[in-house]
Formats: sequence, structure tokens, C-alpha cells
Amino acid sequence: MTRARIQLQPGFVLARRPFRDTSLLIEIFTPAHGRVGLVARGVRGSRSQRSALLQPMRPLLLSWIESGELGTLTAVDADGAPLALAGDRLFCAWYLNELLLNLLQRHDTHPALFELYAPTLSELAESPVEPALRRFELRLLAELGYGLNLNSSIEPGQHYRYDWERGATVKAAADPDTFTGESLIALRDGTLQRPEDLAAARRLLREALRRQLGGRELRTPRLLRELRATAGGGSQESGDGERKR
Repeated sequence: MTRARIQLQPGFVLARRPFRDTSLLIEIFTPAHGRVGLVARGVRGSRSQRSALLQPMRPLLLSWIESGELGTLTAVDADGAPLALAGDRLFCAWYLNELLLNLLQRHDTHPALFELYAPTLSELAESPVEPALRRFELRLLAELGYGLNLNSSIEPGQHYRYDWERGATVKAAADPDTFTGESLIALRDGTLQRPEDLAAARRLLREALRRQLGGRELRTPRLLRELRATAGGGSQESGDGERKR
């Protein structure tokens, strides 16, 4: 079996879980190798510096030996400070990670999506979260080959129904399933600011992602809804948990 040594690859940990007595199984996201599964051996000791570094949403430099489906981590260094994500913003970042884990195949590279990931995390830490989430979802679908067909013929004054084969098609009148031309243009151009545009983008992208997930339920939105219910509503910075997701 071919064993390739990968050195100092920029990346992020998407998820980690215990493996055997002292190790971790981690999923990382990198520009040149895509999503990669690694065994991080002996890092679960109380004084392990590697374990402290191997945290999601922290920029890292990672080295590993690639061998089959799972590689072996050989080194990790910080490549920047961890982002200050907490509360709902942290849940939103976990949601991005869960999308990548469920929709990207291992070793399928998406450098443009990687280049968007870090700035999106920064937006989640500092800016209104929902526009950042919608832009990332839109780009993710395009990278997977299932981009929305929002062409230049869309007109602001029209109403449209989204057909999954043909894209946005004109409707004579509005109904609960239609979208305004203004909202589709805002989604296409990344200028989501008005509440009605964000609501339309959320509705359309949620259905598009549901089709790609094939019935798999994402845990993060459900956990956020449960947390909010337990806390009696929680923060309302940008809508309830279902809205933000």
C-alpha cells in the first residue's frame, strides 16, 4: 500500500471523537486534500499539547501519513488564534462543519470552498450570522455540482417558482411557494439584508440541502432548538434556532 507523507498542510478540524484508550479519530478539511480522516495517536493524555490544538474552528498546520481510508497524524501546529465563537454563533459554526461532514466525500478537493470557510467563520464571530450562512450554503451547493439556477433574466418585479430541473420560472401571481425576483437576485448576488430576502433564501436553500442530504437529519439545528426550548427562548439576536439554520 502506498504511504504518502503530507507536510504542513493548512486545515481545520471538523470533528473529533475518542478512539481506543488514548487516541482520537479526527476529520479535517484542507485545500489540497479535501476532507481527510486521521488517527491522532496518544493525544488524549491530560498534558497533551496536541489534544489542546486539535480543536474545531482553529486554523492549523497538519502533517500526516496517508495510507488507505484513514491516515495517521504526525504533527500539528497552530496557524492562527482560535476564533471567539460562543453561544448561537458557535452552534452556527458547528452547523457548517456538519454540512461539510455530510456532503463532502473524503479526498474530494474543493479549494475554493476551503478559501470561503475561514472568512465565513470570522463572519460568524463578528457579523450578522444569517447572511454568512446563506452565502456558504449557496457556494457549497455549487461546489457539489448542484448550484441553484438563478440566471440574469430574473426581474425584480416578477414572482417565481423554483423548478429543480429548470430553475426559477415566472409565475403570474404570488402564492406560498413563490419567491419575489428581488429576493432571488439578493441571494444570487450575495446582498442579503432585508428580512424578507433572508427568509426566502433560507426557505429555498433548506429545500436544496434537504435534497442532497437524502433524508439525513443534521444534529446541530435540532440541538439548538432543544437548548432554546430548555432555556425558555434564549437569545434572539437573529431569529430562533430554526431560522438561523
